[in-house]
Amino acid sequence: MKVTLTANGSEVAAEVEDRTLLVHFLRDAAGLTATNVGCDTSSCGACTVLLDGRSVKSCTVLAAQADGGEITTVEGLAAPDGEMHPVQTAFRAEHALQCGFCTPGMVMAVVSLLAENPDPTEDDVRTALEGNLCRCTGYHNIVRAVLAAASGRRPS
Repeated sequence: MKVTLTANGSEVAAEVEDRTLLVHFLRDAAGLTATNVGCDTSSCGACTVLLDGRSVKSCTVLAAQADGGEITTVEGLAAPDGEMHPVQTAFRAEHALQCGFCTPGMVMAVVSLLAENPDPTEDDVRTALEGNLCRCTGYHNIVRAVLAAASGRRPS
């Protein structure tokens, strides 16, 4: 079947099998490889993207379900001039990444969280990120980065 969607502002169309997952469409058809395949069971969150502005785990969404939709991946967050998104800046400043495998999914989940709740508490952040796993156990710095991004605190 033919799937056409907008990924990070660019139209992407491809003929795919009807069972193709959105994560594979993004990686293979759109060339957006920052969206990671972690578990294929929605347990880890490494594949989190925004679909029409809402956070989804792209390993549990069929590409056909996203047909006509607007997808944002971590590659699409930076400004055209290369300036990082405030969440990306906060992750960097607060050392909220270690191996980096979970980072794209974490960042996208945080962008969604802050769109829904621009002033979260630490408990709000921890609850919102329960479905995103960090194998390196960097949660403390991740939570600190989310709170920094929410407050608009600029890195020193």
